Amino acid sequence: MASVTPARRLIAIILVLLLILWLLMVMGAYLGKNWEEESFRPSPERLAAIVEAVELARPEQRATLLSALNAPVLSLSVVSPTDQPQAGEALRAVDEQLIDRYRDALGGGRSLVAAIYKVPASSGDMPRIAWRDKTMLEFRIGMRTGETLVVRNTSPVLVTAFGLPIGLTAGLTGTLAALMALLALYREIKPLGELARAVDRIDLNGGTIALPDTRRQSAEIKALVVAFDQLQQRLSQLLRSRMTMIAGISHDVRTFATRLRLRVDAIADEAKRERAVSDISDMIRMLDDALLAAQVGAGDLPQELVDLSVLAREESNDRRLIGLSVSFTDQTGARQPLVLADPLSMRRVIGNLIDNAVKYGHRARVSVAIDQTYAVLCVEDDGPGISPEQATLFTEPFVRGEGSRSRDTGGAGLGLAIAKSLIQAHGGTLQFGMAPQGGARITVQIPIYEI
Repeated sequence: MASVTPARRLIAIILVLLLILWLLMVMGAYLGKNWEEESFRPSPERLAAIVEAVELARPEQRATLLSALNAPVLSLSVVSPTDQPQAGEALRAVDEQLIDRYRDALGGGRSLVAAIYKVPASSGDMPRIAWRDKTMLEFRIGMRTGETLVVRNTSPVLVTAFGLPIGLTAGLTGTLAALMALLALYREIKPLGELARAVDRIDLNGGTIALPDTRRQSAEIKALVVAFDQLQQRLSQLLRSRMTMIAGISHDVRTFATRLRLRVDAIADEAKRERAVSDISDMIRMLDDALLAAQVGAGDLPQELVDLSVLAREESNDRRLIGLSVSFTDQTGARQPLVLADPLSMRRVIGNLIDNAVKYGHRARVSVAIDQTYAVLCVEDDGPGISPEQATLFTEPFVRGEGSRSRDTGGAGLGLAIAKSLIQAHGGTLQFGMAPQGGARITVQIPIYEI
């Protein structure tokens, strides 16, 4: 499932706001239809006063009176009974209750006919600001003089040169401006998501990775990407320098320890000589662990194609020959569990897991299987098992399963920590669980190399 980035969140917010705006505009247009007619039609009292004024005016004064009363929303004309201008086919009838109100205001002796028409844009006698296909409320009032007063009421809707209402045009313009701003915003913050994904891929053991191109972005985005680039270069250089120093020190100290081991043979007391040899062996083993850890941290492990089943069988056989309780089962079938790895490192991992199983669980049952695209190494024992809390703790450096710090009962506590680092360096995982017999189960998964 795709993650919700700031760009996507902002786009969703703006689109929702635009949708709400347009829904409000549509609702306003729908609700404003009746409001338009009610707001701009003349009241019954005003219509009665207009009819009274036209009737009382002398014939030579009517033209001036009608000109004074005409407005963009109200058009008046007096016609004879034989000359009745037609507005076209009526769109719908007027509410009878409304007509009764107008009749009551006009009084007796005057006829009243009202209808609602659709006004085309080409109607010559309509105001120019009327929108095309606008509705018009028309009154035909029979005056006491025998003539008919035609009153046509329309609502003013301002339009642009393209015939669109100004409100709708403003909404369209605002929407286009918002979409343009949205595109500009997305283009500006898009490198942030690319930068986040690139930072997740940074491997301080390898080379620096390419960060997003920000030549066309704002100065702030450029500065942020440049800062991350400089940071990864400094961290990578620092890590490599420290790992190189540790590897150099470990190598030199191991050389001196080897020389010291040769001189220890000159000790006459056999007991003292054996203790000295044991101490030097432990020191050399610890230095080897430190050197191996440094190689893992610096990404300096050689790799070749090896059969994990062959390595596990050989390590199991070596320990069985010296009297340890170790069994091996090959569950791979006809398919070879070929992995791209450092053979010495993998032997170190397998041997360390077997030794721990025998030391703390009395026996080791080793098996190799294939799970889809992974080679799976499983080491089980008959010990007390490992809880989830202990599993997290045991993979930390200098943490031992045995509580004392005696060199006679365990190593330095680097075995599982280095094993985990080696497995992760090969793209695999190390997991702890419970064996069916109740002991601990350690499972290693490494990707199979596909030819």
